[in-house]
Amino acid sequence: MPHVIVKLYPGKTDLEKAKIAEQVTKAIMDSAGSSEASVSVGIEDVAPADWAETVYRPEIVGKADTLFKKPGYNPL
Repeated sequence: MPHVIVKLYPGKTDLEKAKIAEQVTKAIMDSAGSSEASVSVGIEDVAPADWAETVYRPEIVGKADTLFKKPGYNPL
């Protein structure tokens, strides 16, 4: 039952978010062998000013051992 949360800067339309969710779902289905019905995708907007403290520090730096794709930036 994979559940993926995508966090990104605000500005994407609901249509764009739906396309992101669709592509993430396909990637999970293809790579993990999950059925479409078992995949859920959430998309959360995070303001650029809040990114370092609400995403980067707790979820990237704080969980570095669980990242399989690390970012190529450091806002700290």
